This record gives sequence, C-alpha cells and structure tokens, in this order.
Amino acid sequence: MLTPIKIDNRIDAHLGIPEGIGKRPAIIHMHERYGIVQHTTDLGEKYVQAGYVTIVPDYFSRFTGDRAKLAEGHNQNIRCELSDDEVLLDTDAVVDYLATLPQVDMSKIAMSGVCQTGRQPILLAAKRDYLAAAVVLYGAVYDADWKAHPLRPESIEDLLKEMTCPLTAVFGELDNLIHLDNIVRMAAVLAAAKKSFGIRLYPNAPHGFLNDTMPGRHRRPQSDAAWNQLTSFLKSVFAGEWKKDRAIWRFEADSSVNYDFATMKRWE
Repeated sequence: MLTPIKIDNRIDAHLGIPEGIGKRPAIIHMHERYGIVQHTTDLGEKYVQAGYVTIVPDYFSRFTGDRAKLAEGHNQNIRCELSDDEVLLDTDAVVDYLATLPQVDMSKIAMSGVCQTGRQPILLAAKRDYLAAAVVLYGAVYDADWKAHPLRPESIEDLLKEMTCPLTAVFGELDNLIHLDNIVRMAAVLAAAKKSFGIRLYPNAPHGFLNDTMPGRHRRPQSDAAWNQLTSFLKSVFAGEWKKDRAIWRFEADSSVNYDFATMKRWE
C-alpha cells in the first residue's frame, strides 16, 4: 500500500514498503507527462508487491499550472518540462530520504522512468553513482532526445555512453512517438560503449501499452510479458548476475517487415 509522504519539505511522494523483515532493494518510480495519476501508483503498487521498497516522487513539484488539465493530457500546450539539473537535485533528495529507511538496501537502488521521464534513469545512471539498475518504459529516445536542449544540454547519446549501471527498456511496435530506428540506435550506442542492456520491442503494441487505465492502448499479453521482463531484470541485477567487468547485450524485436512510422497513431 502506497502512503503519501513529503521529501525535503517540498516534494510530494508516495511510499510503499513490502511486508517482511530485512533490507530490500528500492525502486524510484517516475510518473509520465500527466504527473502522478492512477497508472503511476498502480505500477508503484506492483513494484511493492514484487518485493521492493518503492517511492513515487512528484517531479512536477515546481509546476504552477493547471494540474487537472495536465493530468488529462489532451492539451499539448500544458506540459511541465523537466531540467536535468532539477531532476538531479530532486533525485538526490529522494535518495537521501531512502537512506533514512531501515528497510532499504542502499546498494540496490533502481530508477524506473516512463514516457517523458524515460530519460531520467539514464541521466542519473550517467551523473550519479547510486543506481544499480535503470528501467525505461517507451521513452528516452524520442527524436528530440538526440539533440541538445537548454534544459537538457546533453544528448541522450552522450548520456547512454556515460551510464554506470545496466539498463532494461520496453518499447512497442506501434508507438507513434518513437521510431523503430531510434530504438535500434539506442542499442547500437550502448553496445559500442560496452554498456550492458536488455531492450525489447513488443509486436502490435502502441505507446503506453502497459497502461490499463487507457483501454484503447492497453495490450494485456504484451503488458504481462513486459512486466516479467522488468522484474526478471531487476531480480537478476540485484542478485549480482550483471557483472561490471562484462558487457551483456540483449536486444529482441518483433516488428513488421513493412513497418511504416507514418501510419502510427495515438491510442486512448
């Protein structure tokens, strides 16, 4: 069960601690561009049920606009853009908070980013040394991510090369926002930099296919398989099976030979 907390007297968050005794790995689970909504906390609960101390911070704590419209996501002009510096600052505060919890094994911290926040686990894995694993759900490699931005001055390519922990990533064949070429490029950059990763592209799955609060985009079989991918990866990393002196590359894709990004659409 996730319960509301406050971090650093400024960041609203939700915390879940699994039953049992002893120290556990912890997951910092990030929200999508909507902010913290039901799907965010649903995934957070699933991480708790999988045995992880889970914290879901509000990375939009500085946003002063219309939260209701932001959560609806219909107006593309109502967005909260995250700067790398602010994300690093906020995540440092979250990790400091986790260090106060006796249930947390601080050597086993992972970060999970979704959609807009897919970049952030990679950023933290490049700029900080406290992550043991990074998880990306259909994010991080939009066209814009490969270019510098005033708020995010380093390209995703540069950050991928700097990562200090293994990564797993989930994508859908029918994603209308992320071209298949960008996913292939992501794997190539990681492999060339000798970074460990497991990337999987799921067939007939649109952007956000794990989100069962949006029936039009949810794909149950692909969602179940993706969740198994994520939890199997985390279990393996936390068990010490991804050695720092070994580069493990796992790339699996199932897509049409007639793939056409221009035909993709947004599903609700």
